[in-house]
Amino acid sequence: MAVFSAFSSIDSHSIRARTPAETAVKRLNGIGEVLSDLDISTIRTEDDMARALWTLETADKCIRMILVEFRTERTTVVVREAKGLIDLIERARDGLTGCCTAKS
Repeated sequence: MAVFSAFSSIDSHSIRARTPAETAVKRLNGIGEVLSDLDISTIRTEDDMARALWTLETADKCIRMILVEFRTERTTVVVREAKGLIDLIERARDGLTGCCTAKS
């Protein structure tokens, strides 16, 4: 279980939320925090690229899972936050593609 200890704080914050929508937004904010640490300018190798793409893909799947889990509690805030993150992920993917094309 120690492998998943990094996620324990997300769950405890989610439990303290007053509404399901607040829980969804807190989880989306956590994904945003992880993505904010992703720096495309530091990618030097194919392994770096693969890790970055894996991170983006995983974040995208998590966002979509949150939208499914909270489909009955979706609010404008939840949808806006999810859409914003998905748009950022797409731009990052485009940036990675451009980065690799330019280096080749």
